[in-house]
Amino acid sequence: MPIKRLAVILLAMLLVLSGCGGGVAGGKHISKNGGTLIIGIESEADTLDPSSASGWVTMRINNQIYEPLIGEDLSKSSKEAPVPKLIPILATSYSKSDDGKTYTFNLRKNVKFQDGTPFNAQAVAFNLKRLTDPKFKYYYKLGAARTFRALQYNKGYKIINDYKIQIILSKPFADFPRMLGEINSLQIVSPAAVKKYGNEQLGNHPVGTGPFKFKSRQRGSNITLVKNKDYWGKKAYLDKVIFRPMSNSSSRVLALQNNSVDMIAVPPADALAKLKQQKFKILSGTPPHVWYLTFNMDNPIMKNVKVRQAINYAIDRKQIANNLLKGSVKPAYTIQSPANLAFDPSKKWYSYDPAKAKQLLKQAGYPNGFSTTLQTSVDGSGQLMPTAIAQWIQRDLKKVGINLKISTTEWIAYVAQYNMGMPKSVGMNQMSSGRTTPYFLSMIANSKFMAPGGYNSGRYHDPKLDKVLDDATTAVSQKKSLALWKKAENMMMTNPGWAPIVNDSAPYVLSTNVHGFVIPAEEWYSLAKVWVENKN
Repeated sequence: MPIKRLAVILLAMLLVLSGCGGGVAGGKHISKNGGTLIIGIESEADTLDPSSASGWVTMRINNQIYEPLIGEDLSKSSKEAPVPKLIPILATSYSKSDDGKTYTFNLRKNVKFQDGTPFNAQAVAFNLKRLTDPKFKYYYKLGAARTFRALQYNKGYKIINDYKIQIILSKPFADFPRMLGEINSLQIVSPAAVKKYGNEQLGNHPVGTGPFKFKSRQRGSNITLVKNKDYWGKKAYLDKVIFRPMSNSSSRVLALQNNSVDMIAVPPADALAKLKQQKFKILSGTPPHVWYLTFNMDNPIMKNVKVRQAINYAIDRKQIANNLLKGSVKPAYTIQSPANLAFDPSKKWYSYDPAKAKQLLKQAGYPNGFSTTLQTSVDGSGQLMPTAIAQWIQRDLKKVGINLKISTTEWIAYVAQYNMGMPKSVGMNQMSSGRTTPYFLSMIANSKFMAPGGYNSGRYHDPKLDKVLDDATTAVSQKKSLALWKKAENMMMTNPGWAPIVNDSAPYVLSTNVHGFVIPAEEWYSLAKVWVENKN
């Protein structure tokens, strides 16, 4: 055989192998299959039940175990897809009625839960009833409260056959498909697991349909997932993924440098330059993230709109972003989060103006300032450097006469505290959140989501705003919906219940042997296509 022809054949064989669980590096074929990925995460995770879990750090783990009917394409970076595309997952397709109230889902066949039981329309109906029907034997009150924002208009369902189901809404909900793709909405859990372990214990025995399945957990130490060898789709490359909670950011860096972990979340900003010099991979994106303060509308001082405006003017967001966080974030001038169609980066409320802040405080009746308390966490998903940022805000507010006491709590306890709201003595608390849908505004501002239980922790209540938010939510036309979301944003920033501070770029640092990891325009990711080189 001619040498040239032989070379062509060998090249073709390599290309085939690289598309079938292998890669080529340095002229050598490397198998993508196998190995363990160890991730240093920024805090302890919450329960591994997707309907009741809190915090992105937990959602990132749950996203490997559970799947929705319709999801987001997490295979594209935020540069490739500034807003993630919706794709079919457990539903192969769906359609919407003309009135926007009935969604028909064609379900994927031959799918099994990780406990071997079948996925079908009956399983979807079980999940819906578990989160919406108080009369159902397996109704889960906490899960219902957490998923209410996605399922608030659920009126019922109709099983057409084993692999077709209709979800019927009481009102149109334009962002319903997008919300279904969000974690903490309708990630499908095994009905058999709920029946076996009960609602409260499912999080300790998680069973979904995803590419990885739960193996073990040692609280404070690790959560271990293994490849789901019976997965309905393309199998994951990795045999095992270990999530290690490490709340101290310096400890995460040291663990990466010592090869104790392969990848870390939320690296300290001042370590990024050195890590880059040491040849670690640094990836970042544009997720729907806002680090913000929430004002307590039950607090006598914070009830005054001029006080809330003054605090917004008093904070130097640029200095926080560029000096404290070394350019790893951007200043946030609106409460709307990036990565959704209603986000407009040109909208900039409340530039740094301490003189204006003092003027407003004088008009509000506080010429000499006042004292109040800020609640925040010591760690947590999306929280960046919560204590350091709070201390910077404390210094900025001191310059205009506001004495700020900082009260800190561990992340999981803090989230529970946040959802309960604030006592009247507390002036504000802090959260990191955002969504790839403008419906995020309703989640944090609509009075129907007021604490306790809802995400409106400050108990903000404006009937006129509620009307705009509800109209935006139920508009059938996307054009009309977007116009209403922008109107709501204007109302929320003119009469602020929040002080947006920064938008994160969600950097991750990876060892050079980690490949295929993508940061989408989302706060969670997929590990199904990640592989490790020369690691067993």
